[in-house]
Amino acid sequence: MKQVEVAVIGTGWCGGMRAVTLSMSALVDKLHICEIKPERLAEVKALTNPATATLDYKDIIDNPAISVVYISTTPEGTHYPIARDCLKAGKNVLLEKPIALELWEADELIAIARDKGVKFTIGYSQRFNPKIAYAKKSVAEGKLGKVVNVMVSRHLSRTLGSKIANRVKLSPAAMESTHDLDFVFWLLAPAKPVKVYSQGAYGYMKERNGSYDCMWSTVTMDDGTLVVVGGGWNLPPSYPNYCGTWIEITGTEGALILDDTSRDNWLNTVADGTQYPMSTMPGEQVDHMFAGQMGPETLHFLESVLLDRPPMVAPEHARIVMESYLAADISADTGDPVTLPLSNFSLAALQDMKAR
Repeated sequence: MKQVEVAVIGTGWCGGMRAVTLSMSALVDKLHICEIKPERLAEVKALTNPATATLDYKDIIDNPAISVVYISTTPEGTHYPIARDCLKAGKNVLLEKPIALELWEADELIAIARDKGVKFTIGYSQRFNPKIAYAKKSVAEGKLGKVVNVMVSRHLSRTLGSKIANRVKLSPAAMESTHDLDFVFWLLAPAKPVKVYSQGAYGYMKERNGSYDCMWSTVTMDDGTLVVVGGGWNLPPSYPNYCGTWIEITGTEGALILDDTSRDNWLNTVADGTQYPMSTMPGEQVDHMFAGQMGPETLHFLESVLLDRPPMVAPEHARIVMESYLAADISADTGDPVTLPLSNFSLAALQDMKAR
């Protein structure tokens, strides 16, 4: 059996899940972990028994035996420099979304990966959600005819929303709707987005971090298909780390409704009241198996490297998603629709918005 040495840089929530998944895989010869918080490093080290554990990601870069790296660092501004260094070192990289904070950064990462001949993908784990995979299959088989409209509504708890929005100044469109833009564009390929109109509404989050509570974006595809994506992070505290999603896909020959509200597992205890276990977007380890999307996604990239086949998410696709949610941010700020690709006028408006 072919094996490979693998590293995880950033072992917080998502990186910790990836590290545990990799530590249990027969495809991994040696696991290496990197984390800037000593106490978390010790915790994950105890869980995964890695070959090495370091506080400095450059130790991963300098180890020629490591050929696959998973980058799960926060804040999101760290994605570009760490991914750049890993790719330049000739390592295959899975990078958590977003691919970058600036379009030129995304372009550079894609160019380096192409120049080095290594695999580079972005962690859009919703593609490994069985319901989303079924939707893709149904559309590809033509069961719905020509798709006319796709609507996605996704909402997180304000507890998790505050945690995400406080670490980086990115909108709900950039941090949450990005998953939905990704899989909807995947469903509708080869159609591409050409116009975005978005609105945001302030509420609970405004005083805490200046963020919208929710954003709704309408995307027009080049074949006329209409996409509406809503994302928010202000559900009340009684839904800790809870994510609820409702998806409607309508076509000329049928419709597909997907209930991904995660209310099918309902736990109620005296101590903690109502909980929805296994309801977070990444999933969680449940004894001998991983319940959710991130575990299968982690192993999929490893298999893509070992079998030399394309990973599920092309970085060029992630760039299209990035440009779309940037257009949503511009549209919500200006009140006007924004065409794609972004014009120089739109890019200037984006820089003005960031400066404010």
